[in-house]
Amino acid sequence: MAVTIWHNPRCSNSRGALEILRGRGIEPTVIEYLKDPPDRATLQALVAGMGMGARRLLRDKEAAYADLGLANPLLDDAALIEAMLQHPELINRPIVRTPQGVRLCRPPETVLEILPA
Repeated sequence: MAVTIWHNPRCSNSRGALEILRGRGIEPTVIEYLKDPPDRATLQALVAGMGMGARRLLRDKEAAYADLGLANPLLDDAALIEAMLQHPELINRPIVRTPQGVRLCRPPETVLEILPA
């Protein structure tokens, strides 16, 4: 099964989701997104796959969130995605993609929703 995790090894939720995957015998493709950020098409596809809009993927505790005025409700997905492309630290994690779907895995157990039973 092709599984990808956009991962930050410093994040307990990200480490937890990775541990769940490996505990199920799944060795995912691990992308440390702060070192290797997604491109626009990938980020758009992930947002679309989650069906939750770009705003829910933003980390609002990052300095860039306030500095860029991202709390403005008038900003659309395109503007928010652009901010995440320029400042990958704004991307919430972990994001996991499997053949069954894409999820922001907070809490880590959310990954179970997109794994085979």
